[in-house]
Amino acid sequence: MRVLGFSGSLRRDSYNRKLLQAAAHLFPKGVVFELWPGIGDLPAYSEDLDRAEPPPAVVRLRADINAADALLFATPEYNSSVPGGLKNALDWAPRPYATNVLRQKPVAVVGASTGFFGAVWAQAELRQILRACSALVLDRQLPLARASEAFSSDRSLADPELAAALVEIVQELVCLARSSKVSCECERRDRVRAIASEDRGAYVEETPSQAVSIGATALG
Repeated sequence: MRVLGFSGSLRRDSYNRKLLQAAAHLFPKGVVFELWPGIGDLPAYSEDLDRAEPPPAVVRLRADINAADALLFATPEYNSSVPGGLKNALDWAPRPYATNVLRQKPVAVVGASTGFFGAVWAQAELRQILRACSALVLDRQLPLARASEAFSSDRSLADPELAAALVEIVQELVCLARSSKVSCECERRDRVRAIASEDRGAYVEETPSQAVSIGATALG
């Protein structure tokens, strides 16, 4: 499983980047966590640029999100809202609508700020944006307030309650991604069976106890 992390702050030593790095150590074995570094490379969204050959940074963004099994966002709060760079990335990602790479993508949102509220407004708005993009959004938040004092020397969260909450969010995101993957595989298998049935000129209906096949001649 592959989880992609996005920091809404572009600062090299941002607290939200540190929050994602703290989360990276909490994923179970078999889960690969990567930070996506290219938000600052994305041009401001314009339909004039979003043609048959969009900018390379946009192509990379969409491809990387599509390849990931889940996404973890960490956002600061700028002017009581989501940072412009992160919002811009989410304007690019779900287009074109027919191939929206955020559709049914499991995501979680956390946030850190140097103030007393831990970017709660930005987190709420970011979850709303992601739901509008048809993502599967965990209804959880992690408000990391006074972020300059929030990390231990080993870069983990100093507050035991916040550390435990981050563990829970990571675990729930992994569970959501696994269940979503199973659901997608089941849907894919059902489509294959339906196509195969059409090729045979038959409709196949499966019940928990039996599979009943009714051919065209049986209907006549």
